[in-house]
Amino acid sequence: MTVLEDAPATSRAPGSEPVPQVDFDTDPSRYRHWRLEIEGETAWVYLDVAEDGGLVPGYELKLNSYDLGVDIELYDITQRLRFEHPEVRSVVLTSGKDSNFCAGANIRMLAQSSHPWKVNFCKFTNETRNGIEDMTAHSGQTWVAALNGTAAGGGYEMALACETILLVNDRSSAVALPEVPLLGVLPGTGGLTRVTDKRHVRKDRADIFATKSEGFQGPKAVEWKLVDETVSRKQWDSTVRARAAEAAAASHRPTPSGGLVAQGITLPPLQREVTEDAITYPNVRCAIDRDARTATITVLGPEAGTVPESLERIHALGADFWPLAMTRELDDLILRLRTNELEIGTWLIKTQGSIEGALAFERVIAEHSGSDWLVNEIRHYFKRTLKRLDVTSRSLIALIEPGSCFAGALLELALACDRQYMLEGTFEDQDGSAEEQDPAQIVLTESNFGAFPMGNGLTRLQSRFYGDDETVEELAGRTGERMTGADAEEAGLVTDAPDDIDWEDEIRILLEERASLSPDALTGMEANHRFVGPETMETRIFGRLTAWQNWIFNRPNASGDEGALRRYGTGRKADFDRKRV
Repeated sequence: MTVLEDAPATSRAPGSEPVPQVDFDTDPSRYRHWRLEIEGETAWVYLDVAEDGGLVPGYELKLNSYDLGVDIELYDITQRLRFEHPEVRSVVLTSGKDSNFCAGANIRMLAQSSHPWKVNFCKFTNETRNGIEDMTAHSGQTWVAALNGTAAGGGYEMALACETILLVNDRSSAVALPEVPLLGVLPGTGGLTRVTDKRHVRKDRADIFATKSEGFQGPKAVEWKLVDETVSRKQWDSTVRARAAEAAAASHRPTPSGGLVAQGITLPPLQREVTEDAITYPNVRCAIDRDARTATITVLGPEAGTVPESLERIHALGADFWPLAMTRELDDLILRLRTNELEIGTWLIKTQGSIEGALAFERVIAEHSGSDWLVNEIRHYFKRTLKRLDVTSRSLIALIEPGSCFAGALLELALACDRQYMLEGTFEDQDGSAEEQDPAQIVLTESNFGAFPMGNGLTRLQSRFYGDDETVEELAGRTGERMTGADAEEAGLVTDAPDDIDWEDEIRILLEERASLSPDALTGMEANHRFVGPETMETRIFGRLTAWQNWIFNRPNASGDEGALRRYGTGRKADFDRKRV
């Protein structure tokens, strides 16, 4: 993970320095803030933040506080545990510093950061916390938080992502969410929601807890369900190891199949070429049009006949196995565009390749994901990457053209978009003759009906046709059918299916209209439309909490010169505007 000093600045808060571009690459040899140790079935993850290791200048990471750079390393740890250490069945999250677990997000960093930087920081940390919960639920790698010191703010939120929380009982260590009383903001990574929805803390007690800056220690933290257990210093090491062993014993991580040994694969550095107007990987391409403020993202599908014939071959390919290689590249691209290209407001999503190849890889994933740990991890990784796309504050437009391979799992990319445009027929060349190409087609498969749920717990088809279960059932009967533009429009799977004569003008007008609208209004509108139906803990964290947090971060009571964030640590109290809005 690095900051690219020679890259163009992308955002600037009033009176602040330009924000440099961020590179999300890292590996254990480059960690500055974490230690990862593997002992049999248990991984020990130690937070040991380097005070001088901030991602950008202007603050020190004291008291094990963190910034985006710290969380980039944590995300890397979660990925390596999934793919490189299949033997791991429990993960202990603890601190490498005595008597202090984590003070949360660094306040100086928050105070000096632009609003977009804060938003992207909170979004990424939320996704990482959700990913930890996904590891417990679907990877069989159960996380145990061993709080060997005070966990405040984001530090406690990190612990809340774990399945079990242990707190040392030493008459000084506590858990706390002090953002409201001390900073005039809200816990930014799901703390309020997880306290009530996951820990089942009574709402009046949650109100007291969130307004009590010093938090709670020992038996009261257990009584109020804020932690599961408190342990004396004398019994600490033995108890933590016992709980880790219990979690490992109860793990449902898939056992190896076909006689394979549970041996991890290596996640090598991504092959990526970055220029001023393009980001190119072997399986994903992105072209940026800065005048139009668009990014055209093309996922290159696999060719027919390249599907591995056995699990042994899939494991031998490792990170080169197409579904994993493509997902890693798409995940990285989403993060880079989201963080570094703030004014590129519309993403055009395309695919290119063989529908037969896409369907063949789909069958391999479906056949083995229930029994083979690696295939299972790849499927859930693609699910999480689609979720990252769902919560991205950009207009997403799918363009389905001849040569596309929007089939099955890749069709989910189009269904994640705000609109879908599909060419009916083929393009004609300048002489008026049709090029040698087949018309664009899309194909539904079983994976579109449950393999990749959204944060609201629904499939993208259920979200698209919310309240119309009959249509979803009818579509389930059309799996495997090759649908042309007219078929897909009739089925309600695309927004419009223009022919070659109207295609260019339709897309041009759409993009010009989108570029003329308020980005803020579009962000709110798109988020409302994407997440229909039931609320879940995940949608509340990204929707309700994030919306309020973003508004509060912009208010003078928090970010103004006399606000709580600016005056924290100065000895001067914030001067609040007392009007309720």
